Amino acid sequence: MPNHAEQLAAELNLSVKNVQGAIDLIDQGNTIPFIARYRKEATGSMDDQVLRNLGDRLEYLRGLDKRKEEVTASITEQGAMTPELTAALAKAKTLAEVEDLYRPYKPKRKTRASIAKARGLQPLADAILKQDAALDPQTAAADYLNEEVPDAEAALAGARDIIAEKISDDAACRAELRRYYRAFGRIASTKAKEEDSVYAQYYDYSEPIAKIPGHRVLALDRGEREGFLKVSIEVDSERAGAIVAWMFARKKTGGASAAVVKEAALDAYSRLIHPSLSNELRNELSEAAAEGAIKVFGDNLRQLLLQPPIRGKTVMGLDPGYRMGCKVAVVDPTGKVLDTNVVYPVPEFKRVDQAKRIIKEMVRKNGVEVMAIGNGTAGHETEEFAATVIRELAEEEGRHLQYMVVSEAGASVYSASKLAAEEFPQFDVNLRSAVSIARRLQDPLAELVKIDPKAVGVGQYQHDMPQKRLNETLDGVVEDCVNSVGVDLNTASAPLLRRVAGVTAATAKNIVAWREEEGAFTSRAQLKKVKGLGPKAYEQCAGFLRLPEAKNRLDATAVHPESYAAAKALLEACGYTTAQIGTDKLSALPAAVKAKGEKNLCETLGIGAPTLHDIVSELCKPGRDVRDSLPKPLLRSDVMSLEDLKPGMELTGTVRNVIDFGAFVDLGVHQDGLVHISQISNRFIKHPREVLKVGDIVRVKVLSVDIAKKRIALTMKGLQGE
Repeated sequence: MPNHAEQLAAELNLSVKNVQGAIDLIDQGNTIPFIARYRKEATGSMDDQVLRNLGDRLEYLRGLDKRKEEVTASITEQGAMTPELTAALAKAKTLAEVEDLYRPYKPKRKTRASIAKARGLQPLADAILKQDAALDPQTAAADYLNEEVPDAEAALAGARDIIAEKISDDAACRAELRRYYRAFGRIASTKAKEEDSVYAQYYDYSEPIAKIPGHRVLALDRGEREGFLKVSIEVDSERAGAIVAWMFARKKTGGASAAVVKEAALDAYSRLIHPSLSNELRNELSEAAAEGAIKVFGDNLRQLLLQPPIRGKTVMGLDPGYRMGCKVAVVDPTGKVLDTNVVYPVPEFKRVDQAKRIIKEMVRKNGVEVMAIGNGTAGHETEEFAATVIRELAEEEGRHLQYMVVSEAGASVYSASKLAAEEFPQFDVNLRSAVSIARRLQDPLAELVKIDPKAVGVGQYQHDMPQKRLNETLDGVVEDCVNSVGVDLNTASAPLLRRVAGVTAATAKNIVAWREEEGAFTSRAQLKKVKGLGPKAYEQCAGFLRLPEAKNRLDATAVHPESYAAAKALLEACGYTTAQIGTDKLSALPAAVKAKGEKNLCETLGIGAPTLHDIVSELCKPGRDVRDSLPKPLLRSDVMSLEDLKPGMELTGTVRNVIDFGAFVDLGVHQDGLVHISQISNRFIKHPREVLKVGDIVRVKVLSVDIAKKRIALTMKGLQGE
């Protein structure tokens, strides 16, 4: 079986050597984060996303190889394999091409053609297909009459069925029509029942297959599933039928037989080929749309998880509500819960003054600096209440707090989970949600890894996606994010540890158990004592697990234990010690490395240039968090309502979600505004993510406000310095 290195290198514009290196490492069972971070020499420094794309494509090509072997074996077993067919299968680049070639040989259920063959009409069909001008089909048919074939017309009908199936199974014919459909076909929909719905815009709808965006394909699919739409693929059937007839019927030389073949060709197209191609193209469109949506979801999730943490702050989490009240939890800078309560800040309960007293006392008692307010039911009222409390505290005590509205997507999922019950057995479900809201402001990554990625509110049509593929992609994103940031071995929860390269769910629990029984880890090497964490797992995870207070300063860095000797030798060669790691004294290390010559150092140390660069970077800034270089979250101290917004008003907001047709921006009014793709940039863009990502702080102008429907239309044109 070929290893596909050359093909993948050409497709991904990479060197064959590096692709082969990546394939070998993947086949050896190495994780993507480990390969991306610690095997740069072998891959040419491919990042995690490139490696995952390569892995996905490799899996497809190997699946294609396997299917070719299965098809070859089946055709050979039938005694029908030819050199031409062998060559065609070898050249096939897609599963569709392989299946087209296999179609004539695939065991079929009972068909009109199989019935005609059973009645002995195959020779008649073969004779007609030769299209010999001397043959009179009507006369020839008379030789095939029997009990099941009473007359010549019945014989000709059976022969046409056999010819139609043969034409339908022809790989070249299907390939030609596939090209025609993709170029000129349209996807159309009509209403399936007399009832208004969210799909009303699709009740009389048509769009070229070649141009329809993925989100509309997904909308049509969902509308059809829910029984509101009838969806079909449309082409010029006369022209498509004519293509088939032209490919098989020899009008000028075939005599009367040609007319029979043409009739069979038109029947093949309308009865067999069109329904088959329609289903195939619908599936193709749906798969492409789903893959696009999964990619967008993954990109959004990556940006959400990598939102900069609010470090060193005591945070009050507020989970809004009406009947059950607003749940309050205060957590210290390490995430430890200091205080909890329930208040009723909504005016209709007439307990606002009491709520103010309680909140102010909790702020004073615990030294609260920031409030995190969930954006769920009663979120706006709670935000107004919080802004009032902040304002009064500033006036009365000179205490200046800030707040941020936090997406509470998934908070309820977490609070009702087994994990939340294990973490906070003393709190009810509602209070756990307030803790989660506070913590996700402090460290979005550490908190959000506890929640099913599909529940964090940054996707579109996620429930319509192929769940296995969606889960694989999202899990990969979470894994990459966790490993790019690194994890404190002594404070990380089991859910966070589980996302570290090489660490399974069981091993993560064992790490926590070891920590609880033996005390805090003092070195990475102690990981080898953890049950279930063997040499391979240690190799994969060690570099991503950090010990900021470790005696060996290298344990606090992203330098892998396999490179400790090289790192120490490098320091010694440049006149430094490990005790100086992370201090200002090492600021001159890059210059010292340059002076000694990178090439010479690499040869002396036995490492490649990428590893040398990574080691130098880590020694200067150990455990540097990639999130620190990103824009900080937008904290507020004021509040507005939807009613306050007016067309022409300019505001600053945070991008909450990026989808195919635009981006939703949080303006601090409880209702996100939509910047349609046409309003994002002065230049043409194919997708919003060319310009925007989740977490971006942007200037927007209000175009319109529909208070009844709670819709805000925004524009970014002319406001971003383009």
